[in-house]
Parts: sequence; C-alpha cells; structure tokens
Amino acid sequence: MFALDTNTLIYFFKQEGQVAAHLQSVSASQIHIPALVLFELEYGILRSTRPELQRRGLDAALRAYQVLRFDTSAAKAAAQIKHTLEAAGTPIGHVDQLIAGIALSNNLTLITRNTREFARVPGLRVENWFDA
Repeated sequence: MFALDTNTLIYFFKQEGQVAAHLQSVSASQIHIPALVLFELEYGILRSTRPELQRRGLDAALRAYQVLRFDTSAAKAAAQIKHTLEAAGTPIGHVDQLIAGIALSNNLTLITRNTREFARVPGLRVENWFDA
C-alpha cells in the first residue's frame, strides 16, 4: 500500500514522468493521500493562476483515493522522526516530518520524488514513481 507525497500528485496532475503509469497499475484501494498533502495541495490551489483546473484534478484524486488523518499514532511517529533526525543533525522539513509520520504509522510506502530527504527517515519505505 502507498501514500502519495505532494510532488507525486502534482506530477500526476501535470502528466509528467511515469507517475500516471504507476497509478494505473495499482488498485485505487492501495493508494492513500496523507491529510498534510491535501493541505499543501489546497494551499497551492489558493495561490494558483489556474485554480479551476487544479481543483478538478484534486477533486478527482479525492474521489479515487482515501485521505489519511494525522492521528495519535502519526503524531507519535512524527515526533520520533523529528527527534531522531535532529539528534543526527539531518532534519527534514516540518510538513515532511508529518507526512512521513502518517506513512510510517500506517505502514505505507511513501511515493515521492524527494527521496533524498525522506530516505533519512528510519524505517520509512520510499519509492520514486516519477523517474522509474
């Protein structure tokens, strides 16, 4: 099962890379959108010069894929991620910590092109569907 990072959905909406091919090869029930990714996409729509087009893409994704909450388990996982990476001197962005916490707490592989950042998270499985 998979969690989609923000950049993966943006590439899908723009039909860039190999993201669409991968999504078509996996059952929609296997794909999840972390709530923090939804937050980032909603903010992007508010700032967009083409909000109607972006809204249609996001609404279609929300009909197809389940949104995962940032719950107690995700909060604990994200706190551990923050602590571990800061102690190692290799922190990642705050929202990325929360997205990784959701993926880890739900035992999902995170699909992102930002593998360099997320690969630092212990135990998090990461795949890049843009280039592969």
